[in-house]
Amino acid sequence: MYLKEFEIRWSDIDANRHLANSSYLNFMSHTRMSYLIENGFGQKELSKHNIGPVVFYEHIYYFKEILAEKPVKVSLELKGLSENGMFFEFLHNIYDHNGKNCARCEMMGSWIDLETRKLIDLPEKLLQNLEHLDKTEDFKVLTKEDTRKYNVKPEDLKL
Repeated sequence: MYLKEFEIRWSDIDANRHLANSSYLNFMSHTRMSYLIENGFGQKELSKHNIGPVVFYEHIYYFKEILAEKPVKVSLELKGLSENGMFFEFLHNIYDHNGKNCARCEMMGSWIDLETRKLIDLPEKLLQNLEHLDKTEDFKVLTKEDTRKYNVKPEDLKL
């Protein structure tokens, strides 16, 4: 399991003096990007392929509040991946300084061609690098249908 430790800064705290919702998201995003950069997904490589990651959703489940002054650890595991690497799902857990699980997040995303703005397959070399990430016990090979499992559709404003 990939783990990254974070110090809780004053700016990470909200009006209730516990870790702000946005800080959870930032810590998880930073953890994902750290893993990706360490495994060949740096800016130079992504630029070479003209691709970038996109987030479809992040579902956070909060179990226990996190207060200031003690570090947290954020894990990263692969919960799902399509055969072509186009779709991925990550699982994050956030642990307090005693190793207690305080929050969990399921995140799904894809890769976008930055010129055409369309979803694309992950280049084979990068796909192999991503497949090395530890997998969850319920790891699944994703299909396009899995990205629609919540059946949420846009509803435009009626002007």
